[in-house]
Amino acid sequence: MADQTTPQDPTTQHPDPDTQTAEQIEHPGRTEDMRKEPDHGEESYRGSGRLEGRRALITGGDSGIGRAVAIAFAREGADVAISYLPEEEEDARVTLSWIEKAGRKGLLLPGDIRDEALARSLPDRAAQELGGLDVLVNNAAYQMAQSGLADITTEQLDRVLKTNIYAMFWITQAALPHLGAGASIINTSSIQAFDPSPGLLDYASTKAAIYNFTMGLAQQLAEDGIRVNAVCPGPIWTPLIPATMNAEKVESFGSDTPLGRAGQPAELAPAYVFLASQESSYVTGDRILVTGGRS
Repeated sequence: MADQTTPQDPTTQHPDPDTQTAEQIEHPGRTEDMRKEPDHGEESYRGSGRLEGRRALITGGDSGIGRAVAIAFAREGADVAISYLPEEEEDARVTLSWIEKAGRKGLLLPGDIRDEALARSLPDRAAQELGGLDVLVNNAAYQMAQSGLADITTEQLDRVLKTNIYAMFWITQAALPHLGAGASIINTSSIQAFDPSPGLLDYASTKAAIYNFTMGLAQQLAEDGIRVNAVCPGPIWTPLIPATMNAEKVESFGSDTPLGRAGQPAELAPAYVFLASQESSYVTGDRILVTGGRS
């Protein structure tokens, strides 16, 4: 585990791709099914009260980046609601346990955000249970690698667009009445928005749209004192990777970065904490790339 306070060599502080087992698991992917589980900061993240008293909603908060952000937010003093697919209940309960171990209130919101009514209900339910809403993290996403454009079915395209784009619009629209001056919206875009992989054409297109949505919404909401920013991860080791890519790609995942390895969810969480905190009060309509050096 990487110690949050001790300087380390970023090329070696986590296992490199050569040591990752070329595994594949069933979608949507559960953490416990992975032979090499990601580091979500369970043992390394130390909070310092930067989000004391905040109330946050994180979509896709059961595992991967979402779990790491939920743990970090809770340790920084925030109460956290997470949404997730019902089949990811076990992962969600593990995340909830970490939130509660940090002494904060957690809320589980299962459901498929492709359902408009369900998606729009999430901010209301979070605000009601947590006593308000200060931070929205649109993080949930779906991807499935294909060999070419002809292999992307209408069914897959529909799922990618509804999960990654439609739900973000619906949830953000429903959250706005609960967000006041000082609130923060953080959207998970991707390096794919700027450097798309041919096998992820539909997914990459949505990540570019998320970035564009972030930039435009930031201008709309600036006068209300609500900040909107994006985090753009590079290759990050989460259950989504072995659940959506073939074994060969999993084995080499992240090896094309200057740092030579995939990132861990724990390495993303500080970016979300910064954008949610008062420390980023003059940052809106911007992005933070956490890509291992890919640009």
